[in-house]
Amino acid sequence: MAEKKTVNDEKKASKKEANKHEDSSNGLLFGKYSYDVEVNDVSLKNYINLAKVDYPMSFRRESQVSFSKAKINIVERLINSLMRGGTGGKIGGKVIRTKGRLQGKKLKVMHIVEDAFNIINEKTGKNPLQVYINALENSAPIEDTTRVRYGGVITNVAVDISASRRLDIALRNIALAAIIGAFGSKKDITTALAEEIMLAAADDPNSYAIKRKEAIERMARSAR
Repeated sequence: MAEKKTVNDEKKASKKEANKHEDSSNGLLFGKYSYDVEVNDVSLKNYINLAKVDYPMSFRRESQVSFSKAKINIVERLINSLMRGGTGGKIGGKVIRTKGRLQGKKLKVMHIVEDAFNIINEKTGKNPLQVYINALENSAPIEDTTRVRYGGVITNVAVDISASRRLDIALRNIALAAIIGAFGSKKDITTALAEEIMLAAADDPNSYAIKRKEAIERMARSAR
């Protein structure tokens, strides 16, 4: 009995050490960047998840639960947005397709995002996670339009956007900007993603996400 107790005690001690090691390693994004960042947009604060994990990978365990996206790390949501087959529509007279190069390849896309964050850190000298959060805040539209039918007449009406949808639009446009920037260009998707995040964080009108935000809000103003 004494021998069994000692074996069990050793197993418990090893588990505690492993848990301590995991807790100490799960403090930095990609093992480099701090999660101590500021979210200035109050409406987005509840939906920007900054869970302290080295490599964000949730395997979407709660995909069938309402508002489960709010529980996913915000960097992982960018990774998920990049795993797509293209734009699905014409942009600049072309239909952008990636031919499955990123679809389902989460590890590959995670390395793309990590390399893009490294470029942001080298060029700005700032925490790339903070730059990324600023980009999301700047590219999230405040209002949009919806189609309403009155009898046989359909009109566009300006409406406010929920915080969850604001964040969805910002993520989608940043991901699209990276895919579009690398399509038919010598620029790779890592560089295109890094440049788009930096432009959006600076609220630069050359940013695709900022252009889309302004276009959405302009249509909403005209529909009031």
